[in-house]
Amino acid sequence: MNRITFRTIGLAFGLTVALAACGKGDTKDTAMVDVPPATSATPAPESALAVDELKLGRALNADGTVVEDRDEFAPMDTIYAVAHTTGTATGAALTARWTYGDGQVVDESSQTISPTGPATTEFHVSKASGWPAGEYKVSIMLDGRELESRDFKVGG
Repeated sequence: MNRITFRTIGLAFGLTVALAACGKGDTKDTAMVDVPPATSATPAPESALAVDELKLGRALNADGTVVEDRDEFAPMDTIYAVAHTTGTATGAALTARWTYGDGQVVDESSQTISPTGPATTEFHVSKASGWPAGEYKVSIMLDGRELESRDFKVGG
C-alpha cells in the first residue's frame, strides 16, 4: 500500500477516536436523561364508613329502626329509609337521593354524621298529594359516592 492509503486510514482512525473521546467525559445521554414522573395530587383516603344494611318502612321504632322492612308502599305513605353504618368518620355527609322511574330526582337530603362505630341514620319522604304509582329507588351516598341503594314500588 502506499503512503496516502496509510495516511487516510490513520486519519479516519484518529477522527473516530477523537469523536468518541469527546463524549467520554459526559456519561449522560441527553436523550436518555431520567426525569422523575409527574406527581399527581394524592387522592383523598377512602372513608372507613360503610353501609352494611339499608331498610325501608312505613314507620320507625323508638330506637330509630324500621318497624317492618318492605319494598311496596301506598301512595299516601311516609317512606322511611334507615342506613345502618359501620366504621368511623368525622363530619361525613351522608345523603339520601330518592328517584322515580328513569332517575327523576324527587327528593334529596343530607346529614352530617361523625360515627365512632355502628350507627343508624334515618331519612324519610312524604307527599301530601300522594306518590304516583311506579318504580322508585333510594340511594345512600357518602360525600357524593353511592354506598348502597334499594328499589321499591308505590302501588295505586
